Amino acid sequence: MRAGAIRAAAPGARVKRAAALVAVAFLAAACAARRPAPVSERAPMPPEATVPQPAPPPEAPPPVVEKPLPTHAVKKGETLVGIALQYGLDYRELAAWNNIVNPASLKVGQVLVIAPPPGASVATPLAPATPAAPAGTGPVATPLVAAGPPIEGRPLANTKTAKVEPRAQKLPYSERALAQLSAGDAPAAPDAPSAQPASPPPRPAGTDSENIDWTWPVKGKVTAPFTESSKGIDIAGKKGTAVRAAAAGRVIYADHGLRGLGNLIIIRHNDTWLSAYAHNDKLLVKEQDEVKKGQKIAEMGSSDADQVKLHFEVRRQGKPVDPQKFLPPQ
Repeated sequence: MRAGAIRAAAPGARVKRAAALVAVAFLAAACAARRPAPVSERAPMPPEATVPQPAPPPEAPPPVVEKPLPTHAVKKGETLVGIALQYGLDYRELAAWNNIVNPASLKVGQVLVIAPPPGASVATPLAPATPAAPAGTGPVATPLVAAGPPIEGRPLANTKTAKVEPRAQKLPYSERALAQLSAGDAPAAPDAPSAQPASPPPRPAGTDSENIDWTWPVKGKVTAPFTESSKGIDIAGKKGTAVRAAAAGRVIYADHGLRGLGNLIIIRHNDTWLSAYAHNDKLLVKEQDEVKKGQKIAEMGSSDADQVKLHFEVRRQGKPVDPQKFLPPQ
């Protein structure tokens, strides 16, 4: 009975097993028949266009702060030449920087700039007065000039009290010109070339080197040493003894214009050094002359002094220094 039941159940189990196998095979076939999903390649996205940014505005340069120019207030008794000597300048430069035409017009308290103003107009250079013609008979064949103040006393531009433009015309002498000038109808002169602005005198070639090759201006005994008040040394000698340039340079003053110094010569050696030679009897050079070391420039004398002597000064950037510290041994 049990064996029959087993045989009867066996076919059913085989049927179930076969059905399971069929189901597995069907699933395997279905999986094999599936195709992979299509893959599509996409082109890369173009980069986003960058909008150019405007350049930042340039930074404004810091404002240029101009340093005030050094000045000097004119004191009683001072002259243009003396002030220029104080600061190691050529008095023509000082006059040009301050638009001074007449050096005698300085006033006490007047403030002068003692350095070149940037871009400033330059004054007319100082000019000596025209000497009077010697007396004689007959007409003198010199140019006729309409009446007017001397050039040294004229202002640099028109003012309420004085007019400088147009200026007088110079005409060659003739009877006709004389008659026309007397009648106030001067003939027109040909156009003259436009006047160029004058410049301060050129400075001597060289640098601010401290290495100046000095020599004694005269050989003699030093009778007065350097002090802060004397500003130089006094050297004894005989009248007519040659006074020589202590170093090469350019003569920036040769005249009798500083009280107490007599016939004076000032030589600029470079932008740093000046030398001065006072109480001379006779001057042998003139302003703007280039001189060599040891060149005879004057003869000893006693102008504005009680005895024959040479007062000799050396100035560094206008400040007096002891010449004996720079001169070689005698």
